[in-house]
Amino acid sequence: MATQQDIKRRIRFARNVEKITKAMELVAASRLRRAQARIEALRPYADRMQALTVEVAAATSRAHDQPLLARREVSTIAVIALTADRGLAGGFNANVVRRSIEVATRERGEGHEVVWLTVGRRGTSTLRFRGQDIEASYTGMTDRPAYSDAQAIAERVADIYTELRVDRVVLVYNRFVSALAQKLDVVDLLPVPESLLDGEAPETIAGSYLEEPDGSTILSHLLPTYLEVTIYRALLESTASEHGARMTAMRNASENAGELIDSYTLQMNRARQSEITQQILEVVAGADALE
Repeated sequence: MATQQDIKRRIRFARNVEKITKAMELVAASRLRRAQARIEALRPYADRMQALTVEVAAATSRAHDQPLLARREVSTIAVIALTADRGLAGGFNANVVRRSIEVATRERGEGHEVVWLTVGRRGTSTLRFRGQDIEASYTGMTDRPAYSDAQAIAERVADIYTELRVDRVVLVYNRFVSALAQKLDVVDLLPVPESLLDGEAPETIAGSYLEEPDGSTILSHLLPTYLEVTIYRALLESTASEHGARMTAMRNASENAGELIDSYTLQMNRARQSEITQQILEVVAGADALE
């Protein structure tokens, strides 16, 4: 049975852990507010960029000639696993890695080769530990990603696609829903989804826009920007999701530490009571012996 000193040591340790987890919860909450403001500010722009790309692609007869819209028989697929640089966020990183491996396993089962690209140290280290060869990794920027980070990733993705090294690119990441909820998404990045090619040009195109030099040239500049914005949006969604997941995980850890402290305190009180009772019995036994 543990002594009072042992229990006191455990209580001190649990209280120290509780202080750390509460501090980490407050830091995550502060970062979450900033990250949430960034993603909420970007979403209207990203949605409008997608709508504009849809409109120009639908109005351009040569849209199918664009390299980023080219569709071909799939033999190699690139999987981008978007995780965080740090842990202590519950299942945030593990869920992305698990889903990414599921996607890769399914594609390999269909006879396709898989090329890995990773964002975040956690996903990179886990996939390497599992013996996966990583084409490119991007780390050190998931806490506060910049647009230049999305540009670098988009450029690499576009290069391996236009060079015919891969025939499809899939992005796996956590989409921010709320501070308490994140949704795991699997998004086709390249070729650009068929929705950009389907349908007829909206009436606003003919009456509101003058294309100069021509729609095909505009689309050739618009598609890389669309790819960059899509990746940047995923980076910001993932960052907000990470801070929300960490805040929740640290809150649960603090509550668990509090429960542990209560349990240890009860054990210590019982041990103290048992010790006092034993001392009283010894005094009574000694007094009886003197009579």
